[in-house]
Amino acid sequence: MIEKTQAAAPGSRPDTAPDGLDARLVVDRGAFRLDVSLTVAPGEVVALLGPNGAGKTTALRALAGLTPLTDGHLRLDGVALERTPPESRPVGVVFQDYLLFPHLTALDNVAFGPRCQGATKAEARARAAAWLERMGLAAHAGAKPRKLSGGQAQRVALARALATHPRLLLLDEPLAALDARTRLEVRAQLRRHLAEFEAVAVLVTHDPLDAMVLADRLVVVEHGEVVQEGAPSHIARHPRTDYIAQLVGLNLYRGEADGHTVRLDAGPALTTTDDLFGPVFVAFPPSAVTLYREPPAGSSARNHWRCEVAGLETHGDQIRADLTGELPLAADLTTVAAAELDLHPGAEVWAAVKAAQTHAYPV
Repeated sequence: MIEKTQAAAPGSRPDTAPDGLDARLVVDRGAFRLDVSLTVAPGEVVALLGPNGAGKTTALRALAGLTPLTDGHLRLDGVALERTPPESRPVGVVFQDYLLFPHLTALDNVAFGPRCQGATKAEARARAAAWLERMGLAAHAGAKPRKLSGGQAQRVALARALATHPRLLLLDEPLAALDARTRLEVRAQLRRHLAEFEAVAVLVTHDPLDAMVLADRLVVVEHGEVVQEGAPSHIARHPRTDYIAQLVGLNLYRGEADGHTVRLDAGPALTTTDDLFGPVFVAFPPSAVTLYREPPAGSSARNHWRCEVAGLETHGDQIRADLTGELPLAADLTTVAAAELDLHPGAEVWAAVKAAQTHAYPV
């Protein structure tokens, strides 16, 4: 297990102060304003998700002390850090491009943090060697960054961040620089290391798979504000914005429910098996959509709409059709089915969805 060590920080810590992170991050930058609240318990991994420009990186930089707060507060294990300079915070950061010192070996890169904390050269190098061993990189201790693969450099950067025994670990798109094959392997390794980390970890990513695999909880940020947060499984099943729906691969609509019928705000009525009343969201996956070139007279689906193919693209091992018309939606189908239907941009189709394949939930 990763050792849990209380790092010193300026200020006094009340005996009754809770462990973990308690922050309200307010940063004003002209036309953009970030206002995000975060509460994270020790041992918990939280992923900040959001589109480009949402404020994820600004939030991470504010936690690290690289961007000053305009307002709000930042407490870690009960200690206020708003006025603490970055180098004095018990925080470790793994940047997207790792920022390893090119002139130092892997061992000395990892030893750099402990040396800054006052450890002797021998103590720092011994601690660094132990971390490289833990990361499976003992054989590369003498290698400089240019001799390391992307996955090896990522693990050196993680070891360097953890060697200072941080109470807050920040990861900024830690897998973005890796190719697809290496990413799969390193994601699994990172998941194991984060599971052993007993302090607070905050991950910034735009990749839903990284977030779903690595995080205990997701916090989705759009336009500088939190729009939804919760367990990955809950958010995947109950998206509340178009961005989140696209992220988890669902068609999402909002409407007014009257029993099993939902009158959509922008579109026709839709039948579900859920019995609800009042404002609701309705979601269903693209794989639930069946396409026909003629009205589906013999179909058991309660929902069907006249649509037009706006575009086609490869999506994994299937074809995703972007449809407009009575109800704009995305549909997934096999290459064979797309050929048999003679799908092409501008083609008229009928889209059908069974009520049992929809999911309605309150707004």
